[in-house]
Amino acid sequence: MQSIITENAKETQRIAGKLAEKFIQKKSKTALILALEGELGAGKTTFTKGFSKALGIKEKVLSPTFVLIHKHKIHTQHSTFNTLYHIDAYRLNSEKDLLKLEIKEIFADPKNIALLEWADRVKKIVPKNAVWIHFKYIDPEAEPSVRYGAGKNKRRVTIK
Repeated sequence: MQSIITENAKETQRIAGKLAEKFIQKKSKTALILALEGELGAGKTTFTKGFSKALGIKEKVLSPTFVLIHKHKIHTQHSTFNTLYHIDAYRLNSEKDLLKLEIKEIFADPKNIALLEWADRVKKIVPKNAVWIHFKYIDPEAEPSVRYGAGKNKRRVTIK
């Protein structure tokens, strides 16, 4: 488990880019799944933007809250992956809603990367080999070491 404190959105995106570079040539029998969790506005989509940029994705990355899934072609050389799926489970009632969207097929394909926001809401269908990333605002009152920091801009990103 690794825990990183970021001061702003650019730092969160930089951390995501480094993680993408680490995984870019990973080989697996199934998709690479990043299960993102954390409160509203904590940095999940910001992280996804940084991760996507590192994969050479040129189009604007937006939260798929209302469409549920965005599909992006990966343009990075030397990648073992072809497609990034950005999935948002915020509005779902249960895991069954994702099953209707052929999520098992997406998770099964080793050429896919799936970034699943609000993964904790659909935990039952998240594969055991998923990388869990938790985003948390840091309360300046709770931690003396950041008491005089930027408050709501600071986040703890924990990778499991």
